[in-house]
Amino acid sequence: MNLWLMQTIYILSAILILPLAPFLYLQGRYVRRKVGLLPDAAGGRDGKFGDGETFVKLLAIGESTVAGLGAKTHETALAGQFARVLSEKIGKSVRWHVIGKNGVTAKRALKELVPQIPDAEKFDYIIVGLGGNDVLKLSSPLTWRRNMIKILNTLREKHPESVIFITNVAAVKLSPVLPEPIKFILSNLSRLHNENIKQFVRRFDDVYYYEQPASVPPDFFADGIHPSEAGYKVWSEEIIKTMSRNES
Repeated sequence: MNLWLMQTIYILSAILILPLAPFLYLQGRYVRRKVGLLPDAAGGRDGKFGDGETFVKLLAIGESTVAGLGAKTHETALAGQFARVLSEKIGKSVRWHVIGKNGVTAKRALKELVPQIPDAEKFDYIIVGLGGNDVLKLSSPLTWRRNMIKILNTLREKHPESVIFITNVAAVKLSPVLPEPIKFILSNLSRLHNENIKQFVRRFDDVYYYEQPASVPPDFFADGIHPSEAGYKVWSEEIIKTMSRNES
């Protein structure tokens, strides 16, 4: 499926669901009130896993999952859990730095998060967590691709030797709290974004995208949307396996 077919499907779907827009808006507000809003992970946004003198630097940048919603601290959220798994794989200590903000789309990340990347730092590994809000905000496939490519180009320019991981676009179909028909609509869009990013990452070297999983463990979610600490652990392990599969 090429980009223009995805864009056509997106436009036709938008036309079809337009009469449902008021109902979907109310349904979305109901879900927000029901689920509530988790706080960002507490503690410092810098940390280290491992005691070895030889270390690599990891940057975690993105939306609520990078901000650590669903975990008490960043050590048990995505950055800390991913640093642990990466350290175990490469046999070196990992120093990590978090730049995360709840609610950002890829477009907002370009304006609000990318400028926060320290100029003096050179990161060996980068994990990008975006896509959930692009689904919720109904970003088109064209918009999603354009902004993500800009982000990847910027990261590659600033850190030409880094290995970049991209977390899966939110697998809406796995959420236990989203009701129909909003779940069906958002699931279809998330699948388009998932297929889209699988295609355009192929033009980049050392960029690994973790595709949407078919299932997750029962304790994966903290609130039905964001991962729990157990969820971040499993997620990090599966993302690293993506690199291992591509290396073999």
